Amino acid sequence: MQERNAWVDYAKAIGIILVVYGHVARGVFNAGLPMDEELYVLVDSIIYSFHMPLFFFLSGLFFYDSLVKRGTGGLIINKVDTIVYPFIVWSLLQGFLEVILSNYTNGNVTVAEVLSLLWSPRAQFWFLYALFLVFVVCAFVYAKADRRYFLPLLLAFAVLYLFKQDISVNAMSRFIVSNAVFFALGIWFNEIKAFFLARNASLTLLLGVLFLVGQYLFHFTFGLNWTVGGLPALALATVSIFFTIALSMWLGRWSMNWLLFIGASSMTIYLMHILAGSGVRVILSSFMGIDSIPVHLVAGTLIGLGAPLVAQVIIQRYNLYFLLTPPKLVSASRFRVRRAAAQ
Repeated sequence: MQERNAWVDYAKAIGIILVVYGHVARGVFNAGLPMDEELYVLVDSIIYSFHMPLFFFLSGLFFYDSLVKRGTGGLIINKVDTIVYPFIVWSLLQGFLEVILSNYTNGNVTVAEVLSLLWSPRAQFWFLYALFLVFVVCAFVYAKADRRYFLPLLLAFAVLYLFKQDISVNAMSRFIVSNAVFFALGIWFNEIKAFFLARNASLTLLLGVLFLVGQYLFHFTFGLNWTVGGLPALALATVSIFFTIALSMWLGRWSMNWLLFIGASSMTIYLMHILAGSGVRVILSSFMGIDSIPVHLVAGTLIGLGAPLVAQVIIQRYNLYFLLTPPKLVSASRFRVRRAAAQ
């Protein structure tokens, strides 16, 4: 596979598959189905120890080039279109569907909870909320910085992460200090990307061993869980991210269009997978009386991935992009251009 940056889509694919499986497994467990709790907690902690930090890392990879190209204001406006718009549309859509179907799902969602999305994001949409905040903060922090400051800034964000319990005064600040370090790691990674690309096979092996050892020490030797935070969690997430990146670069030697498609469609999958995965669980359990955990996990994950991919094809074929990006009439980027032209 010689396509430029194909490994990024491979990494996104690995990450989004873990996201879908993790949410499906949580839904099955919370529904009270007969699940091995000890195994569930272990797998859940392994996945959550790095899969969302991975997406912040991937978002940071192209941040600086975009900042240089668009400027601080231009970058933030662009993220209003690409992050805030789908966050609002799908938070409302999924939220109101959950209100309507609350008798069949695990939660009892209220209209007030759905409408509080601007200060209390729900479900998987916390990521988009946090990502936009991180983009805004980093757009200002990196505006006057050149590449020699990437490592010092990364270390500064790492310190904030380590002391997040003491310095987080509200939900917004907690979202920023909990995740900006992984975004900054993605920014800095460009400085060593060539090293990884040239040695991806050996690094996959080395980091794979470190990943297994790290996960074992973290969960078994020290008995920790992904929620503990601190230096152990930061170190484990970093090793796990680097392993995923090296593996993705190594996989880039082969052409796997299906994996590329999953990675390229990761935003669509992220927006829609809860509806698809939860729907499968409700149908299997409430209407078909199927309580088999393997059936729920496999079917929920496959449909959680497959249904959004079908939706992606339909969106492209019938030009329904308003479901993912704002129409020109309400586009923040278009408004900025028109305002600049008027001045």
